[in-house]
Amino acid sequence: MSERTERIDEHGEPRTRPGTAGRGGDTSVVIVHRNPMEPFPYDRWLRDHKGPVVILAARDRFEPFGERIPEGNLGYTHLELFDHDDEVAGRVARLAAEYGATHLIGEHEADVLRVAALREELGLPGARAADVLPFRDKALMKEHAARAGVEVAPHAVPRTAADVQAFADVHGFPLVVKNRAGFNSIGLRILRDRDALTAFLTEAYGSRRDGRRDDLLLEAYVPGRMCHVDGLVVNGEVVLAWPSQYQYELASFGTDSGSRVDLALDPGDPLTGRLLELTGRTLAALRRPGGRLRDHAFHAEIFHTPDDRLVLCEIACRSGGGKIREVFHTLFGVNLAECSIRAQLGLPLPDVERAVRPGRRPEPARMAGQVLMMKRPGFIHALPDVPPEPWVEHFWLYARPGQVVPPAAGSADFLTVAIASAPSRAECERRLRSLGARLEEQVRIGAVPS
Repeated sequence: MSERTERIDEHGEPRTRPGTAGRGGDTSVVIVHRNPMEPFPYDRWLRDHKGPVVILAARDRFEPFGERIPEGNLGYTHLELFDHDDEVAGRVARLAAEYGATHLIGEHEADVLRVAALREELGLPGARAADVLPFRDKALMKEHAARAGVEVAPHAVPRTAADVQAFADVHGFPLVVKNRAGFNSIGLRILRDRDALTAFLTEAYGSRRDGRRDDLLLEAYVPGRMCHVDGLVVNGEVVLAWPSQYQYELASFGTDSGSRVDLALDPGDPLTGRLLELTGRTLAALRRPGGRLRDHAFHAEIFHTPDDRLVLCEIACRSGGGKIREVFHTLFGVNLAECSIRAQLGLPLPDVERAVRPGRRPEPARMAGQVLMMKRPGFIHALPDVPPEPWVEHFWLYARPGQVVPPAAGSADFLTVAIASAPSRAECERRLRSLGARLEEQVRIGAVPS
């Protein structure tokens, strides 16, 4: 890393620019990692970072994605594994002290708030818990967005079974129940009738329905297609963003045995500008005055209703999961997780500089999308071959023949994924659906042998 000089920004903390330096010259970073390693090649992403790179990784995130549990440090300054969430804060503090950490990074939704609180506790630069909380607490998120004129679904935090029943009486069915701080659609429930509601009330509030809780969010069902907008904020400004549209229902991950398509919108699509504008307003609404959440990726999910309204579902201050990062890289040559981390460390962002056009909205040079199949329980007899088409940019398998797999645990628990590119959205969709049909034919999963 080049010689650096410290500069205090308008938010009262050391601010690093590409080619300048922060505290004491080289930076030392501790990364809380809760993913497989393949999508996060920190060694390549931080090749020009001269200080220590220390990784604390979740042990349970490797084998489900076909990776071996790491042995040794994998070329990093230090790598160690954790098994229980309640270990993380203490171990991060110890590693930060041992390696003189100047920065803490946590890019998984389960870690962004915890890491922000640890930064504050240790006096390190970057986002604070108060900056991140509106992105993690879905009720607070909707409150901020609605105040800024962003439409959100009617919702409530149901503390009692009576609260749920009262909400159902007003809004009818279906109803959506989710964890107030959830992610990856884990725990998401769609209650379609009174019978489903009755079963849920007993499960959530006890057989006597006298329990109290404040960790759930209840929403009126919003019909329509779910769009998502992914992008990057640097020094408090959105520098790159683009919308895509799921061609399936996220909540169906546990029951959908077919192929699922997600692809980017064309620059000329009437929704493109509207989605980008709504996302910008939402980010501004959630940004705390004087806050320190200045460099981050984001992933917004927005309903497009049959009557042409845009309704915010939720937004995260980290990059999208699954293979959204890889699709975005195919569109722009920018990996959102990589650039978010580099921005937080004050490293140059050459990929962003190549993609951004001063005074004009950045647009992708080509279209891209993904087709995927979810894990479903059973014994795997056969899996797809690697697609030979040159427009298949990436392909992954997360199981092998002869293996017994459990049901999908969340909306990113894939059996197989392929990313395709094309000159237009229409051609990209044609390619993805054709490939998806072939994947469906080649996957054979049966009952587990007795």
